[in-house]
Amino acid sequence: MDVKRLTAISLGHFAIDILNSSIAMILTAVAGIFDLSVSQIGLGAMIYTFAASLTQPLFGMVADRLRGRYLGAIGLLWTMTFYALAPLMPSYPALVLCLTIGALGSGAFHPVGIVNAAASGGRYPTTATSIFFVLGQTGLAVGPILAGIVLQTLGVAGLPYLALIMAPVVLLMAVNLRQPIAEERTPPAPARPPSTPATSRVASGRAASNTLIVTAFILLIALRSTTLQSYVTLLPKYFDDLGYAPALYGTMVGVFSFAGAMGTFLGGYLGDRFNRRQVIFLSMVASVPFSYGLLHLEGWGFFIMAAVAGAALNIPHSILLIMAQRLLPARKGMIGGAVLGFMFASGAATAWLASWFADLVGLGTVLNWLALVPMGAGLCALVLPSTRAAPAPARPATPAAAD
Repeated sequence: MDVKRLTAISLGHFAIDILNSSIAMILTAVAGIFDLSVSQIGLGAMIYTFAASLTQPLFGMVADRLRGRYLGAIGLLWTMTFYALAPLMPSYPALVLCLTIGALGSGAFHPVGIVNAAASGGRYPTTATSIFFVLGQTGLAVGPILAGIVLQTLGVAGLPYLALIMAPVVLLMAVNLRQPIAEERTPPAPARPPSTPATSRVASGRAASNTLIVTAFILLIALRSTTLQSYVTLLPKYFDDLGYAPALYGTMVGVFSFAGAMGTFLGGYLGDRFNRRQVIFLSMVASVPFSYGLLHLEGWGFFIMAAVAGAALNIPHSILLIMAQRLLPARKGMIGGAVLGFMFASGAATAWLASWFADLVGLGTVLNWLALVPMGAGLCALVLPSTRAAPAPARPATPAAAD
């Protein structure tokens, strides 16, 4: 395992996701200033996330060409710059535009991050990728906490200080990601046998099966992201409406996200050792009662529910990315960016729809409904192939030395 490369790109993920996860906190903080509804907060978060996610396949192709260099440091620096400019914006549209331009840096960072993380893992790409995402989701957890403290003490004017903290990580990535990653060689495809009626029927059956698997895979990502992204986007407003201070509800959302980081790491470990389909199914089903319970409990009861829900919802994260990358091993940046982008984009779109419904029927009601959605994601997992990581090859016995 290439520890230096993995450390640099993982700390970069930690830094950029601190900034990404602060967006909902910022929009909630300015809701009173700009007289925003729940759906307007959701719309701003969706636009930001679309810019950060839908550009990832394009940046992924660039990352494949550069073989893991440059884009990580440039992407983080770009996002930091526009994050620091946000307090200067005079209106809500100007604020969203500034943050959205900054989101392009996140779009550039994530595909190159996936490529570097998987390459640094050697024989354990899922474990290395999960470490990369653990640091990112730890950033997602720390972001609301830091943003809550900054917003409560300094207001929006304190955001440049939060951005400046990330500067050493830019330098670390610039130094440790200078060398290109090794190019992976794929064996040539075997020659196709002559087509016969029997082989045509088999090929047709495989095509139908593959279509079903891809459809289930896409639905699984969308349904899982629906609950996860909606909770991250709307819980700050939910707790703000209940009268909690920004520092407190930032911590509450942070616990949910930090547990997600632990769930991602656990998912990487389980995905390298057990049937991935079963791991995804069980984690999705297990998340439902805890996602519901965190909305109805206070104190330690809330923190327990939030921790288990956050962990369970994030267990499939790195597993899904590794499964997708195995489809196109020569284009890991592109496919990783496409899948990760779809995760965020589908979650952002459904979070906005949830915020729109919340204006009609109430935010608490919508969040209760969203707690049940992962059950559908679990059912989709049952359609996926029964994958299990191949065991490491046994080393040949060393012959004893002659007397």
